[in-house]
Amino acid sequence: MKSLTNREEEIMKIFWERGPLFVREMIQYFDEPKPHFNTVSTIVRGLEEKGFVSHKSYGPTYQYFAAISEEEYGRRSIKSVVGRYFKNSYLSAVSSLVEDDKISLDELRELIEKVKKQ
Repeated sequence: MKSLTNREEEIMKIFWERGPLFVREMIQYFDEPKPHFNTVSTIVRGLEEKGFVSHKSYGPTYQYFAAISEEEYGRRSIKSVVGRYFKNSYLSAVSSLVEDDKISLDELRELIEKVKKQ
């Protein structure tokens, strides 16, 4: 999976939160200083090339929308991180979280119980 730049991820969050939008509508959801229309348009077209965004045509203008959900992106990102930094070992990734005190033993037990129920 191709990764997203910070700006691309910011744009995807807008799509995930707001749904389909025209580029002109997107501008209002950025903090000041707001990016130029052409900048946002270029990034959105790049996201479409990467497969993250699709569009519906309304004459000469396009309304864009997320082609993958935020949850799917999260799953793909985790898979990519585990593959790249933990040699595809989810056990190593979770062990790292436990060792760094990012997940407690109680949370780990809760996770085990949740998995057993599935």
